[in-house]
Amino acid sequence: MPYKEKPVEKLYYTIGEVSEILGENASLVRFWAGKFPDFIKPARNKKGNRLFTARDLANFKVIYYLVKERGMTLEGAAKRMKDNITGEDKRVEVISMLTSIKEKLQNISRALDSKDEVEEEASYEGN
Repeated sequence: MPYKEKPVEKLYYTIGEVSEILGENASLVRFWAGKFPDFIKPARNKKGNRLFTARDLANFKVIYYLVKERGMTLEGAAKRMKDNITGEDKRVEVISMLTSIKEKLQNISRALDSKDEVEEEASYEGN
């Protein structure tokens, strides 16, 4: 059986990595970290840079979903997260998985389209 490497899970994410994942600028990530101290507790390195855990990243995704996609206020999003006992919104996880599946299907569709074009060109050359 071939060896399969497990995907590497990072312990800490920098503010730049979090902002890139969310598609937002670092100042917004810093702002949200300050507004949601119950859910986002960054560690700091020797230089004082914020380091976020995977749990913090998951909470950022929930905040992004509630504020940017659902249009909730920061106070409303904080209340929603406090009311959520597990601290995790499963809809964000489902949306993320569905987006990933959609991207894979679009890649497959593009690959099939390009294959069809190559076959059509070959059939024209053969006639």
